[in-house]
Amino acid sequence: MTHHLTTLSPLDGRYTQKLDALRPIFSEYGLMHWRVLVEVRWIQYLSAQQEFAEIPTLSDEAHQFLDAIISEFSPTDAEQIKLIEKTTNHDVKAIEYFIKETLEASDELKPIAE
Repeated sequence: MTHHLTTLSPLDGRYTQKLDALRPIFSEYGLMHWRVLVEVRWIQYLSAQQEFAEIPTLSDEAHQFLDAIISEFSPTDAEQIKLIEKTTNHDVKAIEYFIKETLEASDELKPIAE
């Protein structure tokens, strides 16, 4: 039974409509999106540092590919992460595997996917 008095908190019940704008930030989807953003930006940062030979300087196309992972992140991507998490039993590791799988589609990024 779904009734506003059976929700877990007033945020889910009486205030649900007032908080719709916060769902992309504070929902599990939002958490995943922010984690993906941080991991992708970390790859981009490392590629700009000369000290890390494992990650070479990336082309503009590679940066666009990485940016698209963030800008095109969708509920379908979040569902994929949840599927991965069923295997890993770890939410952050599932994010890593999701990014790794996504990088496999780029010839330039594939070598650094691991």
